[in-house]
Amino acid sequence: MDNHFGGVIWTNHSLDRLRERGIKQGDAWATWRRPDQSYKGNLHKGDDAWRYYRQFDDQRIEVVAKQNEKKEWIILSVWSQRVSRNSPDSRFQIQDSKVSFWRKLYNFIFTK
Repeated sequence: MDNHFGGVIWTNHSLDRLRERGIKQGDAWATWRRPDQSYKGNLHKGDDAWRYYRQFDDQRIEVVAKQNEKKEWIILSVWSQRVSRNSPDSRFQIQDSKVSFWRKLYNFIFTK
């Protein structure tokens, strides 16, 4: 893996996460470059990192990135989650135990 892939800087942490999680560096770069969704992060006060999301089939990739003082983009971390493809509005419907009972019930009733 290249720590300057796609013209951005990849931290060692982000490259480690790609390897550990089996995410292709090109998919993570595409998520950052052409996201389905993005927003400025709020992990802690003064956070200036951005979060980028993109779905590839049944996998939703999230990339956290920010610009350094030279205005170069740095990829800080990357992870993915499996998403449901059972409903027409399943684009970002995370399929794991963190989804509340009420959300699951709503999806069961209204997405059939």
